[in-house]
Amino acid sequence: MKQTTELLKELSEAVGVSGQEEAVRQIVYEAVKAHTDEIKVDALGNLITFKQGQGRDRLKVMIAAHMDEVGLMITGHESKGGLNFRTVGGILDQTLAAKRVQVGPDRVPGVIGLKPIHLTRGGESTKVVKKDSLVIDVGAKSEDEAKGIAKIGDMATFLTPFVDLGPTFLGKAFDDRAGCAALIELVRGEPFAFDLYAVFTVQEEVGLRGARVAAYAVEPDAAFVMDCTPANDMPKKKDVSPNTMLGKGPAIYILGGRTMSDRRLVDLLTKAGDEDGIPYQIRQPGGGGTDAGSIQLTRAGVPVVSVSVPGRYIHSPAAIISRDDFENLPRLVRAALSRLTRDTLER
Repeated sequence: MKQTTELLKELSEAVGVSGQEEAVRQIVYEAVKAHTDEIKVDALGNLITFKQGQGRDRLKVMIAAHMDEVGLMITGHESKGGLNFRTVGGILDQTLAAKRVQVGPDRVPGVIGLKPIHLTRGGESTKVVKKDSLVIDVGAKSEDEAKGIAKIGDMATFLTPFVDLGPTFLGKAFDDRAGCAALIELVRGEPFAFDLYAVFTVQEEVGLRGARVAAYAVEPDAAFVMDCTPANDMPKKKDVSPNTMLGKGPAIYILGGRTMSDRRLVDLLTKAGDEDGIPYQIRQPGGGGTDAGSIQLTRAGVPVVSVSVPGRYIHSPAAIISRDDFENLPRLVRAALSRLTRDTLER
């Protein structure tokens, strides 16, 4: 059985742009199939696992982590062999130029072309080049050659190897392969008193779509979302409180851009952390969103909370997360779930 860090490396280096999560789903399937009572793939591509609880009056608890990553979609071919593209999910223009990418199902290596500084004129060197002015160079010499390499609709993503830096990890797609690896760790552990539905969702980065479908099917009594959230903790000229910080523990959401966390579940997480000595932090309220936004509004409503690994530079070619935060995410969630009862959810 692969260790969690080894799984994180494999998941990080896999390609799974929104809508094409097959490679990631296969890795997850192989990692959890021996530890579940039931496993299936739904119409959208969500991987839904079921692990039967040990109690008599069993709740249904859903835990979600999304498999997809932000990336690029090929939209056309230029006469000199360049590939036109659009972004899939939220990516800043300034993170794109001169980055190495991998294109299509064959993962053809390429680079997002940029004029060298020697040839810039006027104020060009100080301006952000818009994505509409960039092309992917895969070494093709003509439009026909480019068409043979990549088709319209093929996906591309950043070519970034995973690196273990000791106290931290560096890699792409930690949003949300870190959550996926942590959820795999939970699934491979001992069963809970309640029925556990661990759901690895699709298309989170383009509208929280997979989670909505999965939550409708599962109809959970409560849900937890495990994700990766921005860590804006580097030094700044203005003294502004960071939303999260590396090394301070998993970040618990109270209020996000699309979700108000259920206070009972927030309290459950903080109590578990306090009593078991597991570090955690409260994510600064506001902004962003997770699959909780869709799950919360499913059917008659679902109590939800998100808890995430803080990550620097997410939605870019490379991010950095803390080893301790990553390892403490499944610990904190398991500690909270071991305390969850039907009484927890009583109004």
